[in-house]
Amino acid sequence: MDIQYIHSLFLKCKSVSIDTRKIGPNSFFIAIKGERFDANTFAKEALEKGASYVLIDNKSYYIDERTLLVEDSLKALQELAKFHRDYLKLPIIALTGSNGKTTTKELIQVVLSKKYHTKATVGNFNNHIGVPLTLLSFTSETEIGIVEMGANHKKEIEFLCELAKPDYGYITNFGKAHLEGFGGVAGVIEGKSEMYQYLFKNDKLAFINLDDTIQVEKAKLLKTFSFGVNKEVANVSILKVKANPFVEIEYSGITIHSHLIGLYNANNLNAALTIGNYFGVDDIAIKQALESYIPENNRSQLLTKDTNEIILDAYNANPSSMAVAIANFLQLEKSNKIMILGDMFELGNESQKEHKELIDSLLGENAVECFFIGSAFYDKRIDKNNFYFYDSFDAFSDYLKTVKIKKSTILIKGSRGMALERTLDLLS
Repeated sequence: MDIQYIHSLFLKCKSVSIDTRKIGPNSFFIAIKGERFDANTFAKEALEKGASYVLIDNKSYYIDERTLLVEDSLKALQELAKFHRDYLKLPIIALTGSNGKTTTKELIQVVLSKKYHTKATVGNFNNHIGVPLTLLSFTSETEIGIVEMGANHKKEIEFLCELAKPDYGYITNFGKAHLEGFGGVAGVIEGKSEMYQYLFKNDKLAFINLDDTIQVEKAKLLKTFSFGVNKEVANVSILKVKANPFVEIEYSGITIHSHLIGLYNANNLNAALTIGNYFGVDDIAIKQALESYIPENNRSQLLTKDTNEIILDAYNANPSSMAVAIANFLQLEKSNKIMILGDMFELGNESQKEHKELIDSLLGENAVECFFIGSAFYDKRIDKNNFYFYDSFDAFSDYLKTVKIKKSTILIKGSRGMALERTLDLLS
């Protein structure tokens, strides 16, 4: 079926969905096959719930003229999104990176929303399905689109760029994330740099952090707009950053007091500030936007539980994000400090080495109690007075049921699969 015709029907609808639980009146439902289900089976239900059209790739579920039959629903979704992006012709900012993508995206959106009608990726819906759905959420009223791109293998960013066709790009950093899929740190750099390759090939602009030597090297042939801390050559020079525990930034005679924890969030704020500056957002409006942003979803949240002050950063973890989170925590001027660290996933053959290196990096920290949770840490356990190892969260939970932590400052960080936010319920 012709994509242009499908697009003409899509434009008549208020929204697009791949989940019948989120179907609203006059929506456009696309049936995507999953590993454990075939969404074609929900086509009738989608129409009954108010969908105006359903796109399917199994003729057995054809109902009537409201049913659009294609060869492959996923490919049709991607082609429809690509067509819609060309149809709207709006400027798009794309961002990727090993750490900080979602926070940076949200910061960029709150800043640009001070001047423009913007739309951005919802949550971290940033893959081969999420990016097309983000593009389809843009309308003729959208003045700037912001697209987050995630990847755990090479060629994924290249593919997503070909769909979204960004006019601007930003890579937060190149870290030790998804090492299993990328085949090591060199693979991560190569994979994320596919965005730079797209921007260069299409004469587009990259926002870069001059304090990141990899970015500077990889983007040297591109048109750029830069930022850096005390870098006179930068388009936007940040005068000072500090965090104890909240990040503060000094820029152009303005001090920004954020609600973000940790020096590792400084560059996320700096990037949003810089992009706002590029697009002509007033400095005071930028300050108001960044100071209004409050993180959610277990991302660098400062919480109080009973008598404890907690830095909850349990959304995800990899060796790079662990290192900066720990470094920031250690420099805090607090007493009775405790770290609760969970296993890091998707490290492949590097897992044992990375977990051991993290443990070894803390051998000299005698004033901080360190709790290591998960089988990867447990396999590398060592005997040290302030180190505690538990092979599972359940084992750690049993410990906290008998020993209560009081009047402490606590860092909680681990991979999403560890769900270390469960610790909060055990601290009251």
